[in-house]
Amino acid sequence: MTIAGVFAEFAQMEAHGVSPVYERLGAAVSQDDEVLALLGTLPPEKWHPQLLFGVVRLLGGPVADPAACCAFIVRNWPAVAAEMTVRATQTNEAGRCAVLLPVLAALPQPLALLEVGASAGLCLYPDRYAYRYGEHLLGEHGPVLDCTVTGTAPPDRLPEVVWRAGIDLNPLDVTDPADVAWLDALIWPEHQHRRDRLRAAAVVAAADPPLLVRGDLNEALPALAAQAPAGATLVVFHTSVLYQVPAPQQATFVELVRGLPGHWVSNDSADVLPAGAAPPPPDGAAYNLLALDGWPLAWTRSHGQAMTWFGDRLGQGA
Repeated sequence: MTIAGVFAEFAQMEAHGVSPVYERLGAAVSQDDEVLALLGTLPPEKWHPQLLFGVVRLLGGPVADPAACCAFIVRNWPAVAAEMTVRATQTNEAGRCAVLLPVLAALPQPLALLEVGASAGLCLYPDRYAYRYGEHLLGEHGPVLDCTVTGTAPPDRLPEVVWRAGIDLNPLDVTDPADVAWLDALIWPEHQHRRDRLRAAAVVAAADPPLLVRGDLNEALPALAAQAPAGATLVVFHTSVLYQVPAPQQATFVELVRGLPGHWVSNDSADVLPAGAAPPPPDGAAYNLLALDGWPLAWTRSHGQAMTWFGDRLGQGA
């Protein structure tokens, strides 16, 4: 796909109905030849709209005005390019725990959680957040994560987590203001509720920091998985991560994770996992595909705000 196509698709499929600011900005960049030419000097793995827009926000650029934003990118391209080169889209959205919870709560307890692409590890605390599925409330502490669920009953218990660890090429530290500032910059402009949630989840993580290992997912996974305590169900999981990994490494990861004991929970782009057993997504919006051990179970929105379940039960498709 061309760079223009990447930004146009982002505007139409991901930002539409979710962020009017980013919808307008994505469309504007897709038609700005000067910005597209500059982006073309970066490798394809850096052509992510959220990476560009996050860097602009980090640098104090005006994302609300598309013309002014494009001018800012051109005028400040050396600084923009430098940040895009060393950074990645490490959106650490604790709200995604709301769509992971139905699977995690149904697995044999207690759990040893290992997240691939963990960023700052905020999704490693599903047992320490509260949840609101419509009128159904679960949990009493931490930020409240809202999620609309169709096709299945919401979970009725929190998981028991006895070990939590993660892998990332560049782990972020929730006790470091600079790292939290980058996580904040990745949150879409209108989403103050997500910004508040980030701060609340960071307090939870900072009180009991997870084990985060710097490294490639395929190289670091076996040794870290071996550290999981005996007697706990190992759960290797990831959310919106594999789309950033080249296809050969994706295939290596799938083979590797299938060979580990325990379970594999994926909540990622449908194009990186087989979706043959899945019905079409509910509408034209962008969805992730939630799966257990490679078996599709539900369509989920990218920030955990909604899920449409189509699996009969865990490990059994419709």
